[in-house]
Amino acid sequence: MSTNPSESYTALYDPETDALPNASSLSEALRRARKTLDEKAAANIHDRDAMIRAAVGLEMCLRQLVAALDKEAGR
Repeated sequence: MSTNPSESYTALYDPETDALPNASSLSEALRRARKTLDEKAAANIHDRDAMIRAAVGLEMCLRQLVAALDKEAGR
């Protein structure tokens, strides 16, 4: 095992391989973000797996929302 912390895990997101090919519309990204927020709000904070699922789901929605905002702004 390596002693370098950057080699001891795989990152959740790699912009080289995980970039969104086509950003959705802003209204669609907002709809999905609101739906995910509603779903994850009921997650049990004492359940490690539920918290991991909530964090990953919210992270994915946030990336989609940022991509939609960038698309709308022409970036």
